[in-house]
Amino acid sequence: MNLANFTFQSFRFLLFPFALLYGAIIWLRNLLYDKEIFKSTSVNLPIICVGNLSVGGTGKSPMVEYLIELLQHHFQLATLSRGYKRKTKGYALANEQSTALEIGDEPMQFHLKYPHLTVAVGEERLEAIPQILQDRPQTQVIILDDGFQHRAIKAGYNILLTPQKNLFTNDFFLPTGDLRDEIRSYKRADVIIVTKCDPNISEEEKNIIIADIDPLPHQLIFFSAIEYGTPYHILHPEQEFQLHKNLQVLMLTGIAHTEPLKKHILQQSYTYEKISFSDHHIFSIDDLKEIAERFKSMDHEQKLIITTEKDAVRLVKFRDELEHLPLFVLPIKHRILFNEEEKLKQSVFSFINNFAKSTEHEKEKN
Repeated sequence: MNLANFTFQSFRFLLFPFALLYGAIIWLRNLLYDKEIFKSTSVNLPIICVGNLSVGGTGKSPMVEYLIELLQHHFQLATLSRGYKRKTKGYALANEQSTALEIGDEPMQFHLKYPHLTVAVGEERLEAIPQILQDRPQTQVIILDDGFQHRAIKAGYNILLTPQKNLFTNDFFLPTGDLRDEIRSYKRADVIIVTKCDPNISEEEKNIIIADIDPLPHQLIFFSAIEYGTPYHILHPEQEFQLHKNLQVLMLTGIAHTEPLKKHILQQSYTYEKISFSDHHIFSIDDLKEIAERFKSMDHEQKLIITTEKDAVRLVKFRDELEHLPLFVLPIKHRILFNEEEKLKQSVFSFINNFAKSTEHEKEKN
């Protein structure tokens, strides 16, 4: 542990009283929902919620994209996100004029990658869902992005993500730890996915984690690793570039956890430098000038800049400046380990199909 990290962790420990207060508030809130003093509303539509118990860096966006890829050819899909750090408020539907500033970087990423997908944002999910159905009445399935802790809406199928190196079972409330919900809230999940695993994780390690989580009988647990795709130019996606060992890379990020990306780049290139910004950073023209100057100062003959898809949607607005800059985007996706991907897919489809059957049965009864 370096000095900066040690200082940060020590500071977080000093905030322990605030963590206890925050935990008490969350405990009371959950109790009020459990006792049905606060009401959770069900919607007559299959809703799949992707979320976590901690802040940042669990792989929610790639999991939403995993579900989109899985379901888009079978159902009319919509995604609903809060639109974190956007400059607007209230409900909004993505369109051709939308920007990351208006709807948030993750929803913008979904919109750009899947142009025919209904992408909506709204802080109040309970109000946003009827709006989606009014704007897109053909919608058959809604994917809630980062909605696990928002209990006003009762999703029919909850996917809870937790990284292998920061399991919720070993965490504590903010600001001392990273938890924004109680550990026992994991019991509301239908599926738990341990993300960002070592691709070579053993059966023994897997079983230790399962024992640590102690799932309920109905809960399914899966393990996933990050799988990187081929980098493509930020303005010209048809232009791809294979990383190689004679390459110097400038890693440009504004995300919560960069270690997996750093490890991948080190494995695939000769050497790297990095420019890091805070999570969801809104890039300015001065930032771009700094990036260009840093890249120019790199003395290796073969060099390029690598960024993430989430960062790319906040950079693409600088089209003129980026036209002659070798800025490439590195896509990622989840790879389900232990040959259990088919089991996960069957679980998702079973939920949707059973929901449709039960709805039809209710109609026949009435």
